[in-house]
Amino acid sequence: MHFSYIPLALAELAALSRAVPTSTVPASLSAPSAAAPPTAPTVRLDAGIFVGASEGPANKFLGIPFAQPPVGDLRFRLPVPAAPYAGTYNASAFGLACAQQNDTLRVPPAIVSNVTQFLGGGVIAPSGEDCLTLNVYTPANVTRGAKLPVVVWIFGGGFEFGGTSSYDGTAVVATSVKMGTPVIFVSMNYRLSLFGFLASKEVKEAGVGNLGLQDQRLALHWVQEYISAFGGDPAKVTLWGESAGALSVALHMTTNGGDAEGLFRGAFMQSGAPLAVGDISGGQADYDRIVADAGCAAARDTLQCLREAPFETLLQAANGSPALFGPSALNLSWQPRVDGVFVTDVPQTLVKQGSVADVPFVNGNCDDEGTLFSLATLNITTDAEVKAYLQSNYLPEASSSQLDKILELYPQDPAQGSPFGTGTNNTLSPQFKRLAAIQGDLVFQSSRRFFLQERAHKQPAFAYIHKRFKATPGIGSAHITDIISVFGGTDMTEYLVNFVVGLNPNGPGLLGWPAYSTAAPRLMTFLDGPVPLNITADDFRVEGMQLLTELQQAHPLE
Repeated sequence: MHFSYIPLALAELAALSRAVPTSTVPASLSAPSAAAPPTAPTVRLDAGIFVGASEGPANKFLGIPFAQPPVGDLRFRLPVPAAPYAGTYNASAFGLACAQQNDTLRVPPAIVSNVTQFLGGGVIAPSGEDCLTLNVYTPANVTRGAKLPVVVWIFGGGFEFGGTSSYDGTAVVATSVKMGTPVIFVSMNYRLSLFGFLASKEVKEAGVGNLGLQDQRLALHWVQEYISAFGGDPAKVTLWGESAGALSVALHMTTNGGDAEGLFRGAFMQSGAPLAVGDISGGQADYDRIVADAGCAAARDTLQCLREAPFETLLQAANGSPALFGPSALNLSWQPRVDGVFVTDVPQTLVKQGSVADVPFVNGNCDDEGTLFSLATLNITTDAEVKAYLQSNYLPEASSSQLDKILELYPQDPAQGSPFGTGTNNTLSPQFKRLAAIQGDLVFQSSRRFFLQERAHKQPAFAYIHKRFKATPGIGSAHITDIISVFGGTDMTEYLVNFVVGLNPNGPGLLGWPAYSTAAPRLMTFLDGPVPLNITADDFRVEGMQLLTELQQAHPLE
């Protein structure tokens, strides 16, 4: 059976945030710029004056460098803090996004118009290596000593693409002001694809693994040093992320023996939790290919040779890597791995060992996490092909009987597949709904449930399931649909603001959100229709997720 596709080039996976188009400036703002109009908001950092922009109830300070440009000999090295600021800087436009890996979402013609409308709208800045900047959104009338709570956003994109310009923090700040509990919103760029997650024995020996996570950590230290100048309280920081951003938040919780170093006091994770990923040497084949493509195979120090290679050569090599929306789907080439420094063991093993920051957290999923990632495999149409795909792509060491058990627990019956609850609708191919169910549970749902079951009796925890946009043809309540809700000034935004302010999502005018209990686990459920909120049990596909968790832990993703 043959299926045709219409390729949709994506600038960014999470382009659902009602981004506001902006002009851009170079990421490193080392040269003082011309003075802005006297009505523009300003803030002093060290001996520097940053001139931002006003947008209704919020002031924006954009493109502030928090690290030295990771170029030249600083490429593939740990981030270095920016030098003390001096002079006057234009902070009214985003800096460069970090270098992007190209990707294409392959969509069947029957649903292309729906998916295009669903995904459209995001704006991403031009990209490059000089990209380590962050952005601060404050209420318009905030003063330096206000000590407002702070939420720090980490975007998603499979660690391959994405940028802060696609996420306008104005709605979050505006909602918080309207609620009478104002907060400050911060977002940061971090290195992506091979620039941020190069993996090999050479990388491990040099201690430069997971550079994207190290970039994020440095940005959190910047917040501690400078956020008070914007009216924020460095003691009241909440980490917030989606997809790769949520996984990043989870890794900040599990790194450093669970010691948060005072960098954050709460965590809000959308579609991401600690995964079972293996050693950084698992990326050796991709590293060797990059080395060969860059003409560095004969070099004595291949890593240093890569530092000296032309940027365009490395970018071309990155674009030749398997991509998030390709057939390998959620088996990523460039992702966090065990490096012995930031990630000292398999993340789910760290959770079992108690290496988790003791902070309240929220962890949730969209109902149909796997649909977007299953559109590229509509050519898989038989049970045997599903089994072979799972073994070759995710579980190469699993036994035949274990794989058969997965197929038994996730049957071919479309009524039991994803988009869930849609009967035989959305059967784009004979195995599409089955694969979507398996992939969504393998990477997203099972890891969330594992994390909550391990930690909810030890620290305050809340969980949700997002079932809005269920009627979207083909993909249902797909991965990233909850971004629309939380960035859109809805009830979900209010729950977020409440959590940032008081480490509990509950507040006036909202349905009570129960803490997660391992004995009787319940989920805040976001719904379409006249009853938009409900409390439901976290008791679906228990046996299937338990098996997937066991197999992940026995055979971590390489």
